[in-house]
Amino acid sequence: MTSATLDRAPLSHARLPRFAPFFVLGVAIVVSVLLGLLLGWNYATMAIIADLLFLAALPAWSALLEGRRAATDRFVTALIWSMFAVVCVPLVWVIAEVIRKGAPKLTGHFLSTSMRNVPVGVGAPGGVLNSIEGTLLITLFAAIIAIPLGLLTAIYLVEYGRGSRLARIITFLVDVMTGIPSIVAGLFALALFVLIFGPAVQMGFEGSVALSLLMTPTVVRSSEEMLRLVPTDLREASYALGVPKWRTILKVVVPTSIGGIVTGIMLAISRVIGETAPLMVLLTYNPGMNGNVFSGPMGTLPTFIFNQYHTPEPPPRVPLGTLVQPPSASVGRMWAAALVLILIVMILNLVARVVGKIFAPKTGR
Repeated sequence: MTSATLDRAPLSHARLPRFAPFFVLGVAIVVSVLLGLLLGWNYATMAIIADLLFLAALPAWSALLEGRRAATDRFVTALIWSMFAVVCVPLVWVIAEVIRKGAPKLTGHFLSTSMRNVPVGVGAPGGVLNSIEGTLLITLFAAIIAIPLGLLTAIYLVEYGRGSRLARIITFLVDVMTGIPSIVAGLFALALFVLIFGPAVQMGFEGSVALSLLMTPTVVRSSEEMLRLVPTDLREASYALGVPKWRTILKVVVPTSIGGIVTGIMLAISRVIGETAPLMVLLTYNPGMNGNVFSGPMGTLPTFIFNQYHTPEPPPRVPLGTLVQPPSASVGRMWAAALVLILIVMILNLVARVVGKIFAPKTGR
């Protein structure tokens, strides 16, 4: 190619307008809806056809105008957004369904009363205060057990036991614990407390021990990864100033990674706060208030939801084996309790973000 040809070569090529993806998506939706109305498709089929049309039309238009490489990039980008939408659909669906069915029952009376002396299957007033109290107390004591244990284990694995045989064994055991079913943790706690206190033991602390077994691996793995992200130069600079290792960990390593550590802890709490199987094995549902985790059964939100659905007995004249739906009052309380549980998890995550921002190291001068 001569210099004159190079001088005449364009430095830019045609590109699709910025609104092109939205325009193609809109056209695909319209075409899919029209075909669905003519052929009797349901909403799910319409959505799938619209997505396929979008994935085919946008790269084709890009190939005609922008070239093969740009068309490939458009296709991959559209595919990623489509997969993101597919993942969001069940999440948004569940949240919307819980809000739709639980919000009408979520009143001040519902949040400030317990279920003591509420008749079964009757639309009498009843609340979830006892279950909120039990959930928060049991989860709090589980966190008191799991957070120090998990954080100290992560510090040992990163700062002291790197490459050692003991560290490899601990890492293997943590990975195994990550995948154990929750009911196994409940059975372990049951066997432990029966062995110590006898078969008649009933206390909320049993649930805390079981949940701590499920929390600890998550805390260990998340904290370990955050500690590994701390640059080695920070540690070496602290050592060069004569700071001992334990003080370097407390004043340099942990504060640098505190944002990620807090986020991992909140993920661990969110992981166990809705667990039902261990609590069903360990605790008898208590419809009244009990603020002592070391004495007597306690109510929790997961067991409250289960109890509200399965408590009503079938009427005497219904044939044996007939599926009997719980009364509307129980169903309303069930959905409202699920909404309360979602709100608690959301509040915990917001608190984690605030705490992470407050204690995170300042990057400005």
